[in-house]
Amino acid sequence: MKFKNPQTLQQIASLLNVDFVGDASFEILGINEIHVVEKGDIVFVDHPKYYDKALQSAATTVLINKKVACPEGKSLLISDDPFRDFNKITKHFNPFIASKVSISESSVIGEGTIIQPNVFIGNNVSIGKDCVIHPNVTIYDNSVIGNNVTIHANTVLGADAFYYKNRSTGFDKLISGGRVVLKDNVDLGASCTIDKGVTGDTTIGEGTKIDNQVHVGHDTVIGKKCLIASQTGIAGCVIIEDEVTIWGQVGTNSGITIGKGAVILGQTGVTKSVPGGKSYFGTPISESREKLKEMAEIKRFLKDRKNS
Repeated sequence: MKFKNPQTLQQIASLLNVDFVGDASFEILGINEIHVVEKGDIVFVDHPKYYDKALQSAATTVLINKKVACPEGKSLLISDDPFRDFNKITKHFNPFIASKVSISESSVIGEGTIIQPNVFIGNNVSIGKDCVIHPNVTIYDNSVIGNNVTIHANTVLGADAFYYKNRSTGFDKLISGGRVVLKDNVDLGASCTIDKGVTGDTTIGEGTKIDNQVHVGHDTVIGKKCLIASQTGIAGCVIIEDEVTIWGQVGTNSGITIGKGAVILGQTGVTKSVPGGKSYFGTPISESREKLKEMAEIKRFLKDRKNS
């Protein structure tokens, strides 16, 4: 999530009421999660296990709960609760603004696009040309939709990320400040749910077609010309490369990559990253030919034991 205007280290420290390490005029351009940080970003870390990863990341400001040596060219914000303060930054620079109308006046809708009855379109949404948005679709704030996109009834774009911190008082939600981005020629079936990024974009690439009742988690990036069948659940921060086919009732772990041209057969649990150009099946996942051989061997073994 980028700020509309650059901020200084002193300004952010004053907002959070925390100490800092570095030049007071050090420039800060936005906030991001560790897997998508860039120069100018703030990243937060609140566990010693991940200190080094955060400090050595592309982020140039680290919101951290311990005063440590500051890497050259970077700055620190010292907080007793980085998770809470990261939320404070999101709420300050990207506050929730309730809508009073079904289609926000700040939305931009392209020529030839059809909006069916009972569609909700939030603030600052951009929809391209020649799209069809069917009844009861909900499009949350800041979503970006390309040209020639079809979205079927009851689909929701931009719900919050499923991201919580377990505290003694209950689960504390990390506030989502990202977006959903659909490229040109994407089709979404009925009752799909595409969560927005925590700080970045959940993206569906050009020409990808998604069946009914598919869930896509926060910050996931789906490539071009993918086919995803119904009742598939894709976790957060997944990378699905171009021309991947995923059949029905597949589930994935978070933070994995499915390589270009892979085929994931129905009811597979994608528990790890897999290379492209191959067919996969089963839980835990393996190449479909190998899995079928394993199943045949088990069947043969059981039959032999029964007859012995």
